[in-house]
Amino acid sequence: MFKQLSIMKLLLLFLLSVALVKSDETTDYDDEEGNDAPPVENKDSTVDARGHRPLDKKRESLPTHRPAPLPPVGGIRYRARPTKKPVTGEKPGPIVYPDSGGCKHLAEELGVLCPTGCELRTELLKQENTVKPAIKDLTDKAQNLHQSSSTINNYAHLLDERLAKRQKQYTDNQNLISQYNRELEEHYTFIKEKLDNSIPSNLRLLRSVVDTLNKKLQKLENAITTQLSECQTSCTVSCNVPVVSGKECEDIYRKGGETSELYLVQPDPFFKPFKVYCDMTTEDGGWLLIQNRQDGSVGFGRKWDAYKKGFGNIASSGGKNYCDTPGEYWLGNDKINQISKLGPTELLIELEDWDGTKVKAHYGGFSIQNENNKYQLSISNYRGTAGNALLEGASQLFGENRTMTIHNGMFFSTFDRDNDGWIHPDPKKQCSKEDGGGWWYNRCHSANPNGRYYWGGHYTPEMAKHGTDDGVVWMNWKGSWYSLKQVSLKLRPISQS
Repeated sequence: MFKQLSIMKLLLLFLLSVALVKSDETTDYDDEEGNDAPPVENKDSTVDARGHRPLDKKRESLPTHRPAPLPPVGGIRYRARPTKKPVTGEKPGPIVYPDSGGCKHLAEELGVLCPTGCELRTELLKQENTVKPAIKDLTDKAQNLHQSSSTINNYAHLLDERLAKRQKQYTDNQNLISQYNRELEEHYTFIKEKLDNSIPSNLRLLRSVVDTLNKKLQKLENAITTQLSECQTSCTVSCNVPVVSGKECEDIYRKGGETSELYLVQPDPFFKPFKVYCDMTTEDGGWLLIQNRQDGSVGFGRKWDAYKKGFGNIASSGGKNYCDTPGEYWLGNDKINQISKLGPTELLIELEDWDGTKVKAHYGGFSIQNENNKYQLSISNYRGTAGNALLEGASQLFGENRTMTIHNGMFFSTFDRDNDGWIHPDPKKQCSKEDGGGWWYNRCHSANPNGRYYWGGHYTPEMAKHGTDDGVVWMNWKGSWYSLKQVSLKLRPISQS
């Protein structure tokens, strides 16, 4: 800018110099002193103003060159001017444009620019700073909107596909439901017709079954009532006793008593005689019945003294003048001890299930000790079809578990006299209490003829009082959870061959 001003000043000075020269162009330097030369009338001739004089070699000699004088040696001397540091990093300030009206030139002394073009330029420059960010923002928003639109379109397409799939599933389900409804209606109609036709006949059949069961129950109740009235005291009967008697049933048979009925025996002359039931038909007769189970009319969960003396109904009359039908009873351990002391004795155990199937277990040697020795059991020489439970234990078990069910050599136990082989720290844990009767228990049994009587045979732990196999059990034949219908134990002296 300053450079332009300097140029302009020089230009003005040059113009003024030209004007002065024009004002003096008719006056010659020499004429101003002498005015001798006549004026030149030729208007076309002009003065060639110049700083030197041309040399006329014909009339003038060459000029003499004089040597220039030397510059002064002394005088004032200045130091070198300090150099200015270059201005770096300076940023031009912002250009301020007027909001309205014309705009000035960059140099004020040069005048004013065209207002129309300047205003347009200024306005465009001002709007550019605001329009560019707006355009960029709109461009970004347009791109985002485009992406969002694409996403929405894809999602809408996916929803359309799912809707079509669900509609197909709904249609299929409706068809399936309709099919099921038709089948249900058909089954309902079929069942209704069957029930309408079969229920009356089934009701009649059930009524007849209930009537039959009621009659059987009434008969059993009458029988139990009769037996209870006859058994108010242990082993009492009202039948006539035959005249013939003996030490035991084999002795009576040899004396002519060949009818199976109630007899009077006296094994030991130091003790009173007692009544027994003699079986004179099974395997050549002469068997003395010491235990009998047949209808559950007598409970065998008794104390020690009851098993010692005996309990139950030995025999009753079947319409004859003598007692020919044995009842449920236990003869008594003292009496069994007297019989087994007479000499070598054999034991016959007869078993029957609820289907009428019968098996036997025959032991060629049998005896029990007296009360002081806890009626200890001794048996030997098994033969039969029931399985050797008393000597070998339960056939379903093995090793030590099987040994725990052997009855030979065991003491007699009742729930108030624990003599079993189950040594338990809890005194409430004993075989007789959990298995329902008195017996020669080990830990605990493979045979339980004096257990609880269950009608029908099969029973479950839920039916048992203590959850144990407490039924009338012979494990080697029917297992633990089948209670037999009939069990009998019979003794007979072994005949010498």
